[in-house]
Amino acid sequence: MKNKKKYKVASLFSGCGGMDFGAEGGFQFLGNHYEKHDTQTVYATDFDKSICEIYNSNFPIKIDVRDIRDIKSEEIPNHDILTGGFPCQSFSVIAQNPKRLGSKDPRGRLFFEMCRILKEKRPLVFVAENVKGLLSANNGEAFPLIIKEFELAGYHVKYKILNASHYGVPQKRERVFIVGFKGKKAFEKFEFPEPVTEKTPIPISSILIQEKEIEEKFYFSEKAVKGMNSSKHAKTMNKGRAQKPHEPCNTVGAHLSKVSLNSTDPVLCIQGRYRMFTPREVARIQSFPDNFTLSGSKTINYKALGNAVAPVVMWHVTKKIIQALQ
Repeated sequence: MKNKKKYKVASLFSGCGGMDFGAEGGFQFLGNHYEKHDTQTVYATDFDKSICEIYNSNFPIKIDVRDIRDIKSEEIPNHDILTGGFPCQSFSVIAQNPKRLGSKDPRGRLFFEMCRILKEKRPLVFVAENVKGLLSANNGEAFPLIIKEFELAGYHVKYKILNASHYGVPQKRERVFIVGFKGKKAFEKFEFPEPVTEKTPIPISSILIQEKEIEEKFYFSEKAVKGMNSSKHAKTMNKGRAQKPHEPCNTVGAHLSKVSLNSTDPVLCIQGRYRMFTPREVARIQSFPDNFTLSGSKTINYKALGNAVAPVVMWHVTKKIIQALQ
């Protein structure tokens, strides 16, 4: 029996490693075992040094802490799969005929760096992840041009919005996954994963830390609660912010360290007391297992986790990619 091919993965905009963790597999989450894929991460890069320290605490390779614009393609090891959740701020559609994709600030140009690396390294497949709002950017005109850029890089492209709560994750997180194959045969074989928990989503209650173990600093003060109750938002608070324990959580974001009772970020109200989620609870909401190390400050953890790709969703996508490649 021939040994299975080990697919080498290179990771851009890696953050704390949600895509990489899911692409590799081999972890437990909420009693389910996500088997190891035939993959190996050979390269990862991100510019945020403090978040890169979390990555280095969890992976055998050391992340390349640099701006992607300073990285030459020949510095990246050869790989089969390229992954990245490119920043999506500031896309613009330039009024030319035909229209083309531009950017208003440096962050918008980072997408083109991913395309540059695809053109020069020519991996078998790429996976890009982004917010659902990318589809409607610039009145819906930017996204077709993004897809076109990936096609011009030499790839057959499919995309789909995946809701994390449909894949065993206790979070209603909708993200667009863009998958491109160099070969048409694998492209035609590839299908996005079918939902597994759409009708039976995982509730927040399954990941909460026992109340007696929660430090007082995570609770909102009586003054903050009184302020919320006396505001014009008091009656609508429970509609989108205080989460229902028997349902998946609303999307967690990068600014949970600054959450307030008058913001739109998810909070908890248990036995009449309001509190924020702990970093470990946010990690679980994102489907990171408890042996995933959270290093650094609470603020850094919230930022890293809020920006991360849910590993379990990426695991399902990677499984389908490998099936198509084989």
